[in-house]
Amino acid sequence: MSKTQSSSSASSISDDNNESSKQRPKIGIRRCSASIIVHRDSLELELTDEVYDEDDARAMSPRRNSQDVQKMGEQARRALEEQARALHSSLLALVDRVESVKSEHDKLEGENKFLQSYIGELMSTSKITATGANKGKGKGKGSRAK
Repeated sequence: MSKTQSSSSASSISDDNNESSKQRPKIGIRRCSASIIVHRDSLELELTDEVYDEDDARAMSPRRNSQDVQKMGEQARRALEEQARALHSSLLALVDRVESVKSEHDKLEGENKFLQSYIGELMSTSKITATGANKGKGKGKGSRAK
């Protein structure tokens, strides 16, 4: 680009900026876009019950009257009660299962102790008979060697 072209394009940009700044309102004039907060007791606030046609989208909003809300509350209460009953019955079933497993454990533990004592007695009697048999064999061998 030549100097004349770059300066002409720069001047056109500055002309655009000047035009946009002329069109744009100054900061002091512009209004804030934040929510407007009005005190509920304000006299400027008017609440009116507007009536809409059936075809109007505002009439199709999911507003509910007190009877609908009461029905929904009762349905929710019944559903919660049924869920509570189901959870209670499953809890009772778990308690019964725990008790049966505990009694089975106690029974098996008793049988285990009995088997341990039985095996211990067998081991002690086998040691006694093994030492008695060795003593008899040892004497026999010693008498032959002499």
